[in-house]
Amino acid sequence: MTGTNNARRKLVLIGNGMAGVNALEQILKLTNAFEITVYGEEPHPNYNRIQLSYVLEGSKTIDDIILNSRDWYEENGIALHTGTKVVRIDTAAKRVYTEAGDSADYDVLVIATGSKPFVLPIPGANKKGVVGFRDIADCEAMIEAAGRVKQAAVIGGGLLGLEAAKGLVQLGMETTVVHLMDTLMERQLDETAAGMLKAELERQGIKFRMGAKTVEVLGGTEASGLRFECGEELDAQLVVMSAGIVPNAELAKASGIATGRGIQVNDYMQTSAPDVYAVGECCEHRGVCYGLVAPLFDQGAVLAKTIAGANTAPYEGSTVSTKLKISGVDVFSAGEYLDAPDHRVLRLHDEWRGVYKKVLLRDKRIVGAVMYGDVTDAPLLARLVREGGEMSDELYAELFGGGSGCCGGGGKKSSAVQGMADEEIVCGCNGVTKGDIVRVIREDGLSTVDQIKVKTGATRSCGGCKPLVEQLLQFVLGDGYQDKQETKHGICGCTDHTRDDIVAAIREKHLTSVREVMAVLDWRQPEGCSKCRPALNYYLGMAWPQEHEDERNSRFVNERLHANIQKDGTYSVIPRMYGGVTTPEQLRQIADAADKYGAKMVKVTGGQRIDLLGIAKKDLPAIWEELGMPSGYGYAKALRTVKTCVGNRFCRFGTQDSIGMGIRLEQKFERLWMPAKFKMAVNGCPRNCAESGTKDLGIVGNDGGWEVYVGGNGGIRMKEAELLCKVKDDEELVDTCGAFIQYYRETGNYAERTSDWLERIGLEQVRKFVIEDADNRKALIGRVETALAKLADPWREIVESGKLQQEYFHLIEVARD
Repeated sequence: MTGTNNARRKLVLIGNGMAGVNALEQILKLTNAFEITVYGEEPHPNYNRIQLSYVLEGSKTIDDIILNSRDWYEENGIALHTGTKVVRIDTAAKRVYTEAGDSADYDVLVIATGSKPFVLPIPGANKKGVVGFRDIADCEAMIEAAGRVKQAAVIGGGLLGLEAAKGLVQLGMETTVVHLMDTLMERQLDETAAGMLKAELERQGIKFRMGAKTVEVLGGTEASGLRFECGEELDAQLVVMSAGIVPNAELAKASGIATGRGIQVNDYMQTSAPDVYAVGECCEHRGVCYGLVAPLFDQGAVLAKTIAGANTAPYEGSTVSTKLKISGVDVFSAGEYLDAPDHRVLRLHDEWRGVYKKVLLRDKRIVGAVMYGDVTDAPLLARLVREGGEMSDELYAELFGGGSGCCGGGGKKSSAVQGMADEEIVCGCNGVTKGDIVRVIREDGLSTVDQIKVKTGATRSCGGCKPLVEQLLQFVLGDGYQDKQETKHGICGCTDHTRDDIVAAIREKHLTSVREVMAVLDWRQPEGCSKCRPALNYYLGMAWPQEHEDERNSRFVNERLHANIQKDGTYSVIPRMYGGVTTPEQLRQIADAADKYGAKMVKVTGGQRIDLLGIAKKDLPAIWEELGMPSGYGYAKALRTVKTCVGNRFCRFGTQDSIGMGIRLEQKFERLWMPAKFKMAVNGCPRNCAESGTKDLGIVGNDGGWEVYVGGNGGIRMKEAELLCKVKDDEELVDTCGAFIQYYRETGNYAERTSDWLERIGLEQVRKFVIEDADNRKALIGRVETALAKLADPWREIVESGKLQQEYFHLIEVARD
């Protein structure tokens, strides 16, 4: 193995975004000849920037939009360095240098540094409260601001500006889009489509200031508003700059690589430096810099084949068409979109149904198109514009006739996809072609969109291509399509079985391993996927706690290694501190271990514990042994912490012993696996110093006993906990907590927080099964006690097992040396 690794060439990718990682995915399909290292400035693995607006509005989390998890990098032998900025490339020595002073050699280098927001060169642009909208950090800054300020301004009426405005309105802010032009998205839409879009967004609560040139950001150190060229002002304590993007080419320019607007590349994506390539929004090809996803994947396909040594046609540029979903509205444009004297213009404008379609002809040739509302014909029109197709009576009837309106007919859909070339892109976000999808439908027997998503990646990002994927299914499967679509929505594309189907089969057929479940239930993918394997492992452990052996390899990397991986590849160690209480001896142990193993930071967490950050993977078993404390499970879908106030032991307002109860509950439930992470808090009085109202299970003491609150969430999607019941004594409280936890364990979907679970099944149902039905309550308590009986501290288990240490903490390093 050592010889094989040494023979592999070193490929370094600078930039961990969609374009660069997509190129890596294509390289991995072609060859295993490279030892790959990836540097990304952000602290996250590769995620879908197209869905940032969903993170901003709170309907998705960063985990929901991850395209390639840390497990993916590890499984493909890729060394990932997140939160790491490369500041210099020595093209002669073939070496890159990071801001932290580290360096790495390369045989092949790919630069995919993307783009950055264009910041207006106006006074006040650097004030606090002025942000861009290009990454997760921008989202976090806007979410934080929403808790403090009420008025926001978004400068720029393009796609990103409108998506930012939508998210800010969802966060409860009074939001105004300030646009220099008189029409929105003037580079994609004509006046009619832009007007329809503006009217719809106004109905959604967004305000507009059109034809306004911003000349200054007002305020002291913090933004307070905008001043326009006309002299008028707009109050805004948050200002989002979304007036365009510029290629991020500074690194290449500083390293002596030829740049213009972007990093200059030839038709094989090669830069002016030997063995250095560029791809994505950072590069300039034939004088053009592309800001849309589809051209970037066209570039990536050529780049991958070039680097892998495969035959490839040159990249000659992309004919740009734009199909977007803006705040729930579909729009499309391709080629020329503004009327000109030499155009013949065909239009359909239906205000009642909110549909607009325009096709531009020059000498009967289709040279452009714009659509709003119904974009069913987008793939057909994109191809016709690209090929200069000729309008005919038959084509006119298909596009404008027949009265099919928004829904269209089956024949029309089939003809649209039938005319697409196999190499034509269906999923622009992930570079999936029609040929890719047709092949997996025919060769692998796929019959649902979810199956295709797992196999090819199509629809896994923005979801805008889902209707086209469905049309391809209908086209390939013919009459069998409708029957296939009647299958139930499975937990992932590997199966049509739902969570309830799977748990029922596990219990009825007494299945005890992941492979056994997959075999008995006819999994399509023999190895499953990163979505279903952890879920099956949890369901098996929940159903058969005494028989099921935890399948560590089915867990995500944090749970396999019992520590949180950090952006620089090190880990954080959080020992358990029951109820947030510690001793001088424990503090000395923590301090000594932090010194000995070079912790980069020692931090008190929000859950009243101490976190040792920056510990090397190989040192984890040793530091756990040195600490002599149990795992705090800061990485797990399990009980994280039980936060407490000082209660009646010290507080003059305390009515109950919150510390004692918090320690008791934490010691009892600390190692119990849950569908998702689980947080608790115990307050000694209604003053709520331990913040029980935002916990999965919150307890408040009063003179008459305890109040139990459930389903709270203090994360991105904040939710206040609801009162489940009141109990009179400590024993009843512990039993109630156990019954509630077990009911959640047995009925929750894997990765479903209690806040979402409670919304789905309803508080009254929980009360019925956990509180009112005495027999069911007793059975739940019995089953949770059975599950608790087998649990042991994972840190101690690894410290005492040389085999586990070798397998999970040393083997990978030995193999790579």
